[in-house]
Amino acid sequence: MISLQFLGGAGTVTGSKYALTVGPHRIFIDGGLFQGRRELRERNWQPLPVQPADFDAMLLTHAHIDHSGYIPRLVKDGFHGPIFCTSATFELTQLLLRDCAKLQQEEADYRNDKHHTQYTPALPLYDDHDVAATLPLLREISYGRKFQVVPGIQATFHEAGHILGSAWLELDLTENGETRKLVMSGDLGRENAAILRDPEPPVECDYLVVESTYGDRLHDPEPVGPRLAAIVRESIQRKGVLVIPAFAVERAQELIYLLGELSAQQQISNVPVFLDSPMAAEACHIFERHRECFDHEAKERSRFAGGLLTYRKLKICATSSQSKQIFNTRPPYIVISASGMAAGGRVLHHLRRSLPNSQDTVLLVGFQAEDTRGRQLQEGAPTIRIFGEDVPVRARVEYLDGFSGHADYAQVNRWLNHLTRPPRQVFLVHGEPPALQAQQTRIQSWPGWNAEIPEPGQIIPLI
Repeated sequence: MISLQFLGGAGTVTGSKYALTVGPHRIFIDGGLFQGRRELRERNWQPLPVQPADFDAMLLTHAHIDHSGYIPRLVKDGFHGPIFCTSATFELTQLLLRDCAKLQQEEADYRNDKHHTQYTPALPLYDDHDVAATLPLLREISYGRKFQVVPGIQATFHEAGHILGSAWLELDLTENGETRKLVMSGDLGRENAAILRDPEPPVECDYLVVESTYGDRLHDPEPVGPRLAAIVRESIQRKGVLVIPAFAVERAQELIYLLGELSAQQQISNVPVFLDSPMAAEACHIFERHRECFDHEAKERSRFAGGLLTYRKLKICATSSQSKQIFNTRPPYIVISASGMAAGGRVLHHLRRSLPNSQDTVLLVGFQAEDTRGRQLQEGAPTIRIFGEDVPVRARVEYLDGFSGHADYAQVNRWLNHLTRPPRQVFLVHGEPPALQAQQTRIQSWPGWNAEIPEPGQIIPLI
């Protein structure tokens, strides 16, 4: 029997996690944490309907925590197979899992201190020892190379263009002389995004699992560069500080890359830019080591300029002392710091300092989840609570939506249109219900296409 079970990413955007069975062999595809609303996060603590020790291997599409962050828990619960991923994902996953374990421990410590003995002590899903046991299981595989995962399953990683090292999977599944081709999109990136190559198109498949994050939305067609340049120029003119909360991996590097472009084109003047995040600093080095993921323009800049991130007045702050020295700098200047939704991290120190100042600006780049400080700022909250105090919001708050790493529904549809024939079945995942339903209605209208929205835990036979 060949079957696919939807352990996560079904009916919601996060927690991507699938179990693929071919004959006597079982593999995981991704092992992500549920993130966002409390009821979603609580799913991380619910026992899986499978035994991790029964699985032979894993295929990891990319390093984002909603695809990789549950893996150390699987290892803690008995999984010890090889974890195949691209070379860039190999490096980024190590960085992100160490940070995830640290954040979980900090959250558990906070809850235990807050509630004392009134509640059962909070424990992290895993700790740094579990991460240390996980990392030796990672195996690097090049894009475009077909390899045997286990008997009956051959896999090929193809460029997905979502983050550095991201891939979609082409799987040849064979049992009793019959072969089926399964394509799993992982997360697909945008066309013509900065730095990364466009997603490679598929050719054919029998079954298709495709993300639907933007199944009901289109991105703003206007390029993000001119708007970013205008916000920077306005901030400089006001002699203020421009604070940009940004994810340490991908978003921070993309921002610096674009600022370098705008500076080279003389659309902005060269003010100091501080990248204040140890993780983002390490991610910058990983980017420079993986130019195989770059598009032609990024490769050319790296070759002629001696590196990807060439903004002349960039200062990377890896240590806490370097971070504190930023406040001795006379404005105007720009600070890029994690986290991207202002949920924690060094950016909180910069927000506490800048939010009360009318000459300063906070720029939100990308989606801001519910119950985060970023969403509160986006919705115009008069005060934001930081480090136990209510900080007044007098700074200007701007929002740019052009940095999303996900393809919108039109771009996903163009990717699907490269298939030479309709699949037998399409399974829609990694989307909220309205997005999933909109994408299902759209695909069902195509002659010969059939799309299904799987339920959490559902097992679907492929033969």
